[in-house]
Amino acid sequence: MYTDQELTIRPITEQDMERLWELIYKDEQPEWKKWDAPYYPHRAIPYEQFIQTNQDWIGDESFWVIEVSGVVRGIISYYWEHEPSKWLEMGIILHEGHSWGKGIGTRALKLWIAHLFHTMPLVRVGFSTWSGNERMIRVGEKLGMQLEARIRKVRYYEGHYYDSIRMGLLREEWEALNND
Repeated sequence: MYTDQELTIRPITEQDMERLWELIYKDEQPEWKKWDAPYYPHRAIPYEQFIQTNQDWIGDESFWVIEVSGVVRGIISYYWEHEPSKWLEMGIILHEGHSWGKGIGTRALKLWIAHLFHTMPLVRVGFSTWSGNERMIRVGEKLGMQLEARIRKVRYYEGHYYDSIRMGLLREEWEALNND
């Protein structure tokens, strides 16, 4: 568990499951999906179906909740692009619009990056987004991440093509920025 004032990131517990379902799978077209890879389909699922997957969520080290003042507001995660070379990518979703634009995502990712660098022998962390998600690109810039790739016009959404954006941060850059 990592904390920054009222914000905490921590592993998922059984008590989080109903709230996660409400945030992620209750609605067919949730507002957050307009920003999180909207070119991939999303579908609502009944709570009874979702709760059967709780063993995949509870205690998973690669998938944590973001809690603000004791309320789960989103998720933060990582996945291996290529584990043998320690190429790790991360992601974040704040599921409610009223949580956006307040620095919560930047603070949560800062805690997550610290956790990843402190617990794994990583050389780099990064994420992929799309050029339509300008807030996520700004978060990366605030954290000192570099634009590593721009694959032009490969994400098609609502009649327009967008670029795929890949941002990354090396351990030595992180340490220089944060005086670890």
